[in-house]
Amino acid sequence: MARETPEVNGGSLADIAFLLLIFFLVTTTMDIDTGITRLLPPEPEDEQETEVKVNKRNVLVVLLNRSDRLMVGGEEMDRLDLKAKTIEFFTNPANDVTLPEKENVEIQFPPGSSSLLPPDGIWRGQVSKGVISLQNDRSTTYGKYLQVQNELVAAVNELRDNFCNLYFEMDYADLNTANPNEEMIHNGIRKIYKMNISESEPKNINR
Repeated sequence: MARETPEVNGGSLADIAFLLLIFFLVTTTMDIDTGITRLLPPEPEDEQETEVKVNKRNVLVVLLNRSDRLMVGGEEMDRLDLKAKTIEFFTNPANDVTLPEKENVEIQFPPGSSSLLPPDGIWRGQVSKGVISLQNDRSTTYGKYLQVQNELVAAVNELRDNFCNLYFEMDYADLNTANPNEEMIHNGIRKIYKMNISESEPKNINR
């Protein structure tokens, strides 16, 4: 007489599958810290003012339109003239009232590191409050944007290099930040000539 094959209880299998699903959901870890990791500020109260007043003379708008035409301060400009314009903007050598304001600062350099500095190594002078706002259209080509960006960065680096050569008789790029004295020089020059270049999100510009 043939033996009957025992039937599998389908209800039990469904219960086991359900329990396994619950088990994996509970024990599986998920990355939930993706996206923005910085702490956002709280929402302002109704009466709180959030508008920041910026003196127009302290901002230079550098704009690339949809046709890759460069506009600086509302006027069309050749890219090759941008570096000189940027240097003039950040230094304001003639104290022009249409160019950025300056503020008095004291920057600490290594004592005795330069004959042009007092024995305590403190540089006392004025630094620019200027900020360059780099803007571009959504149709601006990436290559043209990089060219403009490079001119702005080159202007600040030239200012840093000139200061380093004048005071310390060496190129800014040659400073060895592993050396404590040269690191102090490096950081001090960066405080005098800041890379104050603000890059905005691309937008549609009708110009």
